[in-house]
Amino acid sequence: MTASSHRLVGVALGASLALALSFAATTSAAAPEGAVGLGAAGSYAVLAGSTVTNTGPSTVNGDVGVSPGSAVTGFPPGLVSNGTIHAADAEALAAKAALTTAFNDAAGRSSSAQITGNLGERTLIPGVYTGGALQLSGALTLDAQGDANALFVFQASSTLITASSSSVSLINGAGACNVYWQVGSSATLGTGSVMVGTVMALTSISAGTNAAIQGRLLAQTGAVTLDSNTFTRATCAESVATTTVGGGGGGTTTPGGGTTAVGNDTERALPSTGGVDGTSVFIALALAGVGGAMVLVTRRAARDVTS
Repeated sequence: MTASSHRLVGVALGASLALALSFAATTSAAAPEGAVGLGAAGSYAVLAGSTVTNTGPSTVNGDVGVSPGSAVTGFPPGLVSNGTIHAADAEALAAKAALTTAFNDAAGRSSSAQITGNLGERTLIPGVYTGGALQLSGALTLDAQGDANALFVFQASSTLITASSSSVSLINGAGACNVYWQVGSSATLGTGSVMVGTVMALTSISAGTNAAIQGRLLAQTGAVTLDSNTFTRATCAESVATTTVGGGGGGTTTPGGGTTAVGNDTERALPSTGGVDGTSVFIALALAGVGGAMVLVTRRAARDVTS
């Protein structure tokens, strides 16, 4: 093989390798991030900065804490099960520090869709949804599309307000432990409403009478106010059975990433991680590059022999 052929091999192989590496980096960057880590705050169903106040027979499944404030009132008649009340102790202090980290993590996630208006009567697929003042009236459905690790993050730059009897429901393997509400000021849950996921508010959180929470209410600086509420732990399914959901008129989700068409609104979702595996594509590109280089070298060598 001549010196010029050697150079040709080097150029061809270098170009193919650079192309494959570039594609692999792009594929990796498009993959969604993991769950928001709650750390020491994970065992808390209720956590506040100033006070925790309860009225009526609330049932809280998990720890209740406050720090740096020390006032926890209304227990009894409120009941704490599978947890302990921590008022301005070391455990509450550690939980508040962990909450700050989790809040900043959720706030820093890259948005995959801007969302405005009422969240109700929509079906959303996994993604990071960003808005100003978020409102929920009616039913919001979160569709994991058969992925037990599907992540839903809602970023409200100001308030989160849910109306009376509004609800959040989960389908196709979605888990409450993978739903996060990052609220830039305060959150208010309406009377008889159903909230799913971890609500992290910068200031305060107020739960209306008989509101049910499958998850957590965590306030950084202000109070958490309860009124005859029921808390259940945020859990995720071990296995997922994909189902088909139809009807309703509230819109449908478009599988495989792309867009989610809901009523008159269209929400973008995180890029799909399904389909062709990025590693397989990397290998295919590299092999194609090597093959192409060898073809070029063979042709060049043939010309060298005949000349």
